[in-house]
Amino acid sequence: MNATLSNADPLTEAMIMAAVRGMGLLTAGAEPCVFEPLSGGVSSDIWRVSIGVRQYCLKRALPQLRVAQLWQAPIERNDAEWQWLEVAGSICPDAVPRLIGQDRNASLFVMEYLAPEKFPVWKHQLRDGLASEETAVAVGSRLVAIHGATANKPEIAARFKNDETFHAIRLEPYLAATARVHADLAKRLEELLRVTFTTKLALVHGDVSPKNILVGPNGPVFIDAECAWYGDPAFDLAFCLNHILLKCIWRPGHAKGFLVLFRRLVETYLAGVSWESSAALEARTAHLLPGLLLARIDGKSPIEYVTEARDKNLVRNFARRFITSPVERLGAVNDAWSREIGA
Repeated sequence: MNATLSNADPLTEAMIMAAVRGMGLLTAGAEPCVFEPLSGGVSSDIWRVSIGVRQYCLKRALPQLRVAQLWQAPIERNDAEWQWLEVAGSICPDAVPRLIGQDRNASLFVMEYLAPEKFPVWKHQLRDGLASEETAVAVGSRLVAIHGATANKPEIAARFKNDETFHAIRLEPYLAATARVHADLAKRLEELLRVTFTTKLALVHGDVSPKNILVGPNGPVFIDAECAWYGDPAFDLAFCLNHILLKCIWRPGHAKGFLVLFRRLVETYLAGVSWESSAALEARTAHLLPGLLLARIDGKSPIEYVTEARDKNLVRNFARRFITSPVERLGAVNDAWSREIGA
């Protein structure tokens, strides 16, 4: 692919053809090629590429995310995602898609296509009330395994020194943007940002959300690691738990089951922490979690399914209380949330 191509230019089938040809995915024969854009890409162009009977997924980073507020991010995050998938795959092969080829100049790569009928999205299962403890335990187990295998590894830290990108697409739009809305909490939110940004312990995925976890036949598969960064593993745990709490607002009839998932994921993850005190990591997670809750209401990336003013205020009031008076244990957050929503 042309190295001078701007990622602001729309991705065309001709560009995709050039990319897959450059990766050697096209044989000399005349195999039929079909290219189909996939929905759901806020930060990237995502296409299904069919070459004969083979199917792939192509992903290219966008310089400006598709959200209401101006949100720009370095396109080098595409390479960071490729590298995170490579490292995580060496630790837990079943936890990531198989990598096929990369064009770093065009900030795109190709990986195996995981068909939704075999790899349903965890978010969709939760939407439908399927609160599988087995899945929550496996998510916690695989996440802590990746953190543990990369903890205190200078070579991994050097490879994922992506401070600028992580700040641009995680800390600024979540904590810094929320601090501008809630000026009375600005000092506390800025301190959460500082602690997170300066804690360098392990390889972080940065977007461990149910929408980025596929439930495969061999367990959960993590995708969308554009935020990959060597930093605080508490961010990954808090980010995932935040989504589980918010699902209780989305599907209140299944809230009790979701809170069980919260507990099981926490228990599994904390039992596997070996690089530091599990109590210290839990405390950082418990401090960060309410900040992320508030950010999904008033930051640059508000959660799309909490739309009623009453529900937004419930989340705001709960989060503000725990930002002002932080707790050290995640169980205290879970129990208080259960009382707050009447689950």
